[in-house]
Amino acid sequence: MKISITYYYALALLLVVSLSSCSVHKYIPKGKALYTGSKINIEAKKEIGNTKKISQELHTLLEPEPNSKILGIRPGLYFHYKAQKKNPGFLNRWLNKKLGEEPVYLSDVNPERIEQLMLNRLDNRGYFYSDVSSELDSTQKHAALRFRAELQQPYTLGQFKLDKDSLPIYNDISKALVQTQIKSGKRFDLELMKYERERIDQELKQMGYYNFNPDFLIFEVDTNRYDNKKFDLFLRLKKNVPKKSLIPYTIDSISIFPNYSIDTDTLSPPKTSTINGLSFFQKEEFFKPKKLEPYILFAPGQKYNSKTARLTSNRLSSLGTYKFVNIRFNAIDTVGTDSTGSLSADIYLSPLTKRSVRAELQGVTKSNGFAGPGVAVTYNNRNLFRGGETFGITGNFAYESQLSGGKNTGLSSIAGGLKADLVIPSLLPFSPRSFKYAVPKTKISLGTDFLKRSKLYTLSSFNTSFGYTWNANRFAYHELNPINVNYVNLSNTTEEFLAILENNPFLSQSFEQQFIAGLNYTFTYNELVDSNRGNPFFLSTNLDIAGNTLNLLSGSKTTIFGLEYAQYAKADIDLRYYIKWNKEQALVTRIYGGWGIPYGNSSTLPFVKQFFSGGPYSVRAFNIRSLGPGTFSSDENGNSSFFDQSGNLKLEANLEYRFPIWSYFKGAIFADAGNVWLTNEIEIPADASTVSREFNEELLAKGKFGSNWAKELGIGLGLGLRVDIQSFVLRFDFASPLQVPYLPEGERLRIPFFDGGSNNLIFNFAIGYPF
Repeated sequence: MKISITYYYALALLLVVSLSSCSVHKYIPKGKALYTGSKINIEAKKEIGNTKKISQELHTLLEPEPNSKILGIRPGLYFHYKAQKKNPGFLNRWLNKKLGEEPVYLSDVNPERIEQLMLNRLDNRGYFYSDVSSELDSTQKHAALRFRAELQQPYTLGQFKLDKDSLPIYNDISKALVQTQIKSGKRFDLELMKYERERIDQELKQMGYYNFNPDFLIFEVDTNRYDNKKFDLFLRLKKNVPKKSLIPYTIDSISIFPNYSIDTDTLSPPKTSTINGLSFFQKEEFFKPKKLEPYILFAPGQKYNSKTARLTSNRLSSLGTYKFVNIRFNAIDTVGTDSTGSLSADIYLSPLTKRSVRAELQGVTKSNGFAGPGVAVTYNNRNLFRGGETFGITGNFAYESQLSGGKNTGLSSIAGGLKADLVIPSLLPFSPRSFKYAVPKTKISLGTDFLKRSKLYTLSSFNTSFGYTWNANRFAYHELNPINVNYVNLSNTTEEFLAILENNPFLSQSFEQQFIAGLNYTFTYNELVDSNRGNPFFLSTNLDIAGNTLNLLSGSKTTIFGLEYAQYAKADIDLRYYIKWNKEQALVTRIYGGWGIPYGNSSTLPFVKQFFSGGPYSVRAFNIRSLGPGTFSSDENGNSSFFDQSGNLKLEANLEYRFPIWSYFKGAIFADAGNVWLTNEIEIPADASTVSREFNEELLAKGKFGSNWAKELGIGLGLGLRVDIQSFVLRFDFASPLQVPYLPEGERLRIPFFDGGSNNLIFNFAIGYPF
């Protein structure tokens, strides 16, 4: 969608006029001053290093928050005041209910309390005897506070010692202190000491101390040895700690209830079997004991370990069979020695419903610009063979139309498919015990799909795969498919599409090879799963190799089973780094690179394996698939013919600043750069027409990757609006080109949003964030 610059100015003018009418100054009651916020100025008598972190901590103590502001106005406060009129009307009442904010006046702020909280925080961080003061900055109707924090030189650690006696637990505490973060020379930090107590408690619980508690530890500070703001720190156990908390515990027995129900199992079912010391109790065999036993990571005779218990709970939950997993440890009263205790472990497993059917009404947007409604129906049968296996069948149907694709806008397609999956909670043929963090899974898939694209063709496919998935830890995910077969049949081709293939041997060859068989591997490292991480990192890389086994089986022939097969190697990498200021502001950087190399039986990559550039998930200042290869373009305006603009090498970079606007509305400012290129020669048939030969000679001349690749990047700038409702995101991005690669060299740079005529502004609609 393209919007003229005149309309853009008119829209901006209308917005400014509308916002200017939302002033709340006249509604502020007499004798009241609207609180507009506070600032903190930090001063230090001596050099104390970087104060940024302590400044951030002090800002968290500023309460209450002033009324939110957008472009200098406060719409939430405006809607509140409008609703207080004698006859506010339905619209004002509705806007106040949805968006209104109660006013925050200066009288709602307690600066003395804030000063005390700041002093307390400074003491906790080692800045003892500091001073905090405040002053008022006000006009008749508005008021702000300015706080001044004068920091003293912080107290730093001289020595850190464990004050121990003859109790055996002190030896284990000493082992835990090897990894302490409390080091000589560090500033006094109460939060670090609290963290250290929690960390030691976790370490001890992995050594068998089931009844230990972090509150049993106490830190003592001594400054008597120093005159220069230093201190010694001592750690010891408090007095009168219960004896049971000072000894390690050993697991005496383990009982497992694979089909537990709190409603029906008032009495324990009879014991059915014992495997490696684990006792199983179930009236009828719901889960085979020999299949369930490898997922239990602790055994009778071992010391209690909280980490092993937690990992066991995670593994049992990830089987996909159970709704609830409850592991209970109970201390056993024994007359044994005073140095150890005994525990019994009961594992209660409550199953999910065995069979389920789920229907979904979907709204889908794709990277090729097609969007539309769809429906999917999924049937699941859990614990199929009483070993945690899940069998699923999914059928889907969708109608899609290309919303933004240059001159191809309006193309439609009908798509459908049927897929069956069998997921086995094990990495066949290995034992689940080989993987401590999570249960690896073997997945066998079989499916068929069809795609009918208007005015072009029908594409039907058959696919099957055999592979493994597993999580190495919280952040790292692996997927390996050693068998991945895809057969594609092109039919019902129109004369228009046949003419495209005739004029483009490069494209024609990419559709000829209908049989793709090989292996693929994906590795993902994702720190975004940790919401508390300030600057998370994301990496995803894929490796796809096809045709080598078929080449060996066919004796190096170009066909097997009468089908021409593809032979290639392809890899890509996606790197992202998120710099977060708070929960809603972030600067996101992304770098992407991909390269596919056809060889042996293939001169080009299959069409479905090629790279494309441009569109809502790529360089947003250009239409779907309208960039590249290199400086090539289907026409002088950069409109794509949908098929021509692909390559086997892709480079892309993105920079996006995300910020909150109002309630569910989020904003973004972004810059994108990227393109695709060709790195291999194009084979032109001897009987090719003159038009076809000239077309492909131009494609190769302009699309070949070379040393001037940076000058051939498509670069754009833009603004975005996102409606984010509990992670369901509608995205509206407006972008304009900064560098247009298909223009003559020397004319490629332009002023975004101003130069370029009708192509100066591109609208992108999508569901979800671009990255």
